[in-house]
Amino acid sequence: MRDGLKEIPIEERGAEEVKCADGLLEGQQVEVRVAPEGSRAANYGFDVTPRRLITGLITERGVCEANEKSIRALFPEHAP
Repeated sequence: MRDGLKEIPIEERGAEEVKCADGLLEGQQVEVRVAPEGSRAANYGFDVTPRRLITGLITERGVCEANEKSIRALFPEHAP
């Protein structure tokens, strides 16, 4: 993959998820608007981090460098 920004489709979720928050009002759960009425919002499911900014990976087996050799060493059962 050469360009994750162009090659990975990024899900855009509903704007209401970021324009509202749930809370309690007199013991009752209510949804409260935290953005002005009529405001626009973007709510992307995730972002694509540039490779140059990733120096390590945190896994259930420990931390490794962000390269194939280190990942395979941590997960030898998946190595060819």
